[in-house]
Amino acid sequence: MRQLRQHIRFYGLRQSHHPDKFNCLISQQRIEPKLLTSNESGKAQSSPSLSNLTYACKDNIVTRNTNSTAASHALYNYKSPFDATVVELLSREGATCIGKANLDEFGMGSANRNSYYGDVVNPFRPGTVPGGSLGGSAAAVCIPNAKEKSNSEKEVRGGGEVGEALSDFALGTDTGGSVRLPAAYCNVIGFKPTYGRISRWGVIPYAQTLDTVGILARKVDIVQRVYDVVNRFDEKDPTSLPVEVRSKIQSVSDGQDESRKFVIGVPEQFVMRELSDTVREKWSEALDKFASLGHKVISINLRSICKALPAYYTIATSEAASNLARYDGTRYGYTAETPENHEQDLMRLIFQNRTESLGKEVQRRIILGNYTLSSESAAYYMMANEVREKLAQDFSSFFTNEHPLLCDASKKKPSEQLCDLMVCPTAMDVAPTVEEYLSQDKESILNGYVNDVFTVPASLVGIPTISMPFDGVGIQLMGQFGDDALVLQAAKLLEQN
Repeated sequence: MRQLRQHIRFYGLRQSHHPDKFNCLISQQRIEPKLLTSNESGKAQSSPSLSNLTYACKDNIVTRNTNSTAASHALYNYKSPFDATVVELLSREGATCIGKANLDEFGMGSANRNSYYGDVVNPFRPGTVPGGSLGGSAAAVCIPNAKEKSNSEKEVRGGGEVGEALSDFALGTDTGGSVRLPAAYCNVIGFKPTYGRISRWGVIPYAQTLDTVGILARKVDIVQRVYDVVNRFDEKDPTSLPVEVRSKIQSVSDGQDESRKFVIGVPEQFVMRELSDTVREKWSEALDKFASLGHKVISINLRSICKALPAYYTIATSEAASNLARYDGTRYGYTAETPENHEQDLMRLIFQNRTESLGKEVQRRIILGNYTLSSESAAYYMMANEVREKLAQDFSSFFTNEHPLLCDASKKKPSEQLCDLMVCPTAMDVAPTVEEYLSQDKESILNGYVNDVFTVPASLVGIPTISMPFDGVGIQLMGQFGDDALVLQAAKLLEQN
């Protein structure tokens, strides 16, 4: 009980010193004493692995008897009767959820400006966007203005006093970069595991073949501890990796020498003229860091990566149109007001419910998805999945380890072209100012979609990827399908050096 009292006091002090002035949270949850238990004799039991850690939970991951809105008016009053599997696993290990984090509505956006509950403010660079879709999760983990900025950067982005983060880590979902882009913009770590590693049970879906539960934190060690807890097979989730596949991956991992030197591949297609000078410079410095530690850096040619962005938005919007069809207001969520004793056609009521409760960006993607799935355009969806399959095979052909699900389909490159990891930027530039973002969005809504050019390929092929803060810029490390341990190991090297 003494440990519990200390935890409550610590949590209360943290909250009082850091009010949610960045609009990180849609709703706050008080600490649940049951998370820290004692035995019948009154003596404290051994601490769970995540004891005394707090986290923010993206509001499209359901929590029992509390609002889970996905930042949409359509679900403003929805309360789940159960916890998502990840929330349940974290609760068992003593982690405390402090609240539901803000996001772009249903995860659709790259700046967290599409939320029914207002925009999220970037604590790291005030005046810039925090990234999307889970800007709230990244902002909750970010230490406000904590980076030791150079004088030139202070002039560009503004300084400020060092504050304290709202939580130790955060949960989010990554569909095409929703964990990694906000992590890069808010100067924190964002980890997207292999697709199927973490249960999706209890996740409000955007695109079910892409949605992956991810972890944000300030230290790789905390990411690792959280990942070790939630990396479990879940029979309730049909996309959860089976035990036999996990065992196959583990046997390969166990046979690797942790002290060995890596071969790091740099995709030529990512060396593009649109890269800002700052990002280009930091990317080069990160590669130099690995080289100085004895790791080999090589150039690789992933031609199919150029088709990743259009294929992603074709698949994601198609699946979104299907998944969001259930939010019609007839059973739960927002229902439009109608005059008393007024009989209204059901289809007209559904149309009114969806028109009034869904934001413009969500409606735009639903329309695009329905068009893609229409009989006249179904070929686009099929072609996008063909691109996805080719991309998965191309990625796998460059990795040293075999893909546990594509071993026969993948043709390996010559040994001198094989790599253990791939390294690239997370975004083309540091976070744009709000004014810059609005100007680009006004010019063309497609400008926001292009922000995902570095993150989408890994999402399409389901491989583990982590965005690491490197002197204010996000650097992405990608590994073979299932090689999550290797990605985290490499991330620790970058963090330490």
